Amino acid sequence: MTRQWQFTATRLLISATLGVMISGCTSMPWESTPFYSSAPSHPTTLGTVPVPAGYYRANPGDTLAGIASAYGRKPQEIAAWNGLAANSAVNPGQVLRVAPPMASGSVVTPPVGVAGQNGAPGVAQQGVLLWPLRGPVLKAFAPGKSNGIVIGGHAGDPVKAAATGRVVYAGTGIEAYGPLIIIKHDDSLITAYGQNSTLLVKEGDAVAQGQTIGEVGVDSRGVASIQFEVRQNGQPVDPLAWLPKSGG
Repeated sequence: MTRQWQFTATRLLISATLGVMISGCTSMPWESTPFYSSAPSHPTTLGTVPVPAGYYRANPGDTLAGIASAYGRKPQEIAAWNGLAANSAVNPGQVLRVAPPMASGSVVTPPVGVAGQNGAPGVAQQGVLLWPLRGPVLKAFAPGKSNGIVIGGHAGDPVKAAATGRVVYAGTGIEAYGPLIIIKHDDSLITAYGQNSTLLVKEGDAVAQGQTIGEVGVDSRGVASIQFEVRQNGQPVDPLAWLPKSGG
């Protein structure tokens, strides 16, 4: 299965979803494509193994250069830490060291990266994600009634990636979300950023935690804000359980 085919299939499935949206509780195509399911995009025996701190499990389309860029490293460093040649290909499901090994008896703190790397995957941990926008929570998460939170801001404010990952959707195919970005962080965690005015990333891009990915837009009432959702194993969960308590 090629990367281009996956992206094309994703668009087709998103378009098909438009006809079954329900007002007040809009559905998202989280479970209907490999990107949004809890299983790896390509079957692998590594798919169910927890990824320890300082490591990253590769997604389809990843390259050493792209992974190195997302973690603020050089491709040569990633290659050296993993015993690879600098031009080695990366296979889906492959687990790579992305932080320096322990040196001189001291622990080197790995860069903040993929959600779930700082502990057991699939378990909510306060502060694993960063606030995508600094502003008040205008709408809280309500199970069965809303899929995420609404964060207020000013039109044009930068929208940040909550964690390192890969962009699996960037477009305007779902009217209720406006210009939307979806980022896959690991096999169980995905974040979505709706109601942007401008999208600054495209599908397939590797992004680092805190990287600007879009700009705040306004909703149908003219309120400058973004819709922020977190999906764990394909299900909506309260983003506040993953964000720092200090607020946006």
